Amino acid sequence: MLAFAAAVFLLIITPGPGVLSAAGFGSAYGFNASLRYVFGLFVGTNLVLIAVMSGLAAIVLSVPGLRDALMALSVCYLTFLAAKIALAGSRLGFIEAKSPPGVTAGVMLQLINPKAYAVNTSLVTGFGYAPDAFLYEMLTKALIMNAIWIPIHLAWLFAGVVLHRLNLPLRTQRAINMLMATSMIGVVALALWSAWSLQ
Repeated sequence: MLAFAAAVFLLIITPGPGVLSAAGFGSAYGFNASLRYVFGLFVGTNLVLIAVMSGLAAIVLSVPGLRDALMALSVCYLTFLAAKIALAGSRLGFIEAKSPPGVTAGVMLQLINPKAYAVNTSLVTGFGYAPDAFLYEMLTKALIMNAIWIPIHLAWLFAGVVLHRLNLPLRTQRAINMLMATSMIGVVALALWSAWSLQ
């Protein structure tokens, strides 16, 4: 179980769309305003976890055309969220990003987040510690994952808030928002490259 918990920590804390968007929205809009979005991420990641544990994700992702369509949707939505972070507090471009996305946006991000499926699949199918008690293993894995997921995402959200509280010049703040948005796009590009290289 300790090896599993360590793997959960390392896989979840690494930057992906969820933690990067939590930090980005925390920086742009503050802790309380972005908390609903992080709650949405929490609900979404548990829906992905259930889909992986039940085998539904494997069935859906085994259909090549559907898998490609979901990947395209993922790229579009993550690009939209990246733009929202990049343009927060700005009237530039096609988005006037006055407020952070809410619960639904967080849920949707996780449902189309390639990292969420990859992480959950590797954690659910690997690190077996109760081969004769499937239900016990799945329930304890879910509890451990959530016990680690919650503080990590709140810490990333708070890190974004701290950046905002530093009262950096507007130009610097926009540069940080752009960096977070670009990092999100980078994660998407890596996911696409990985998916295409496996075909």
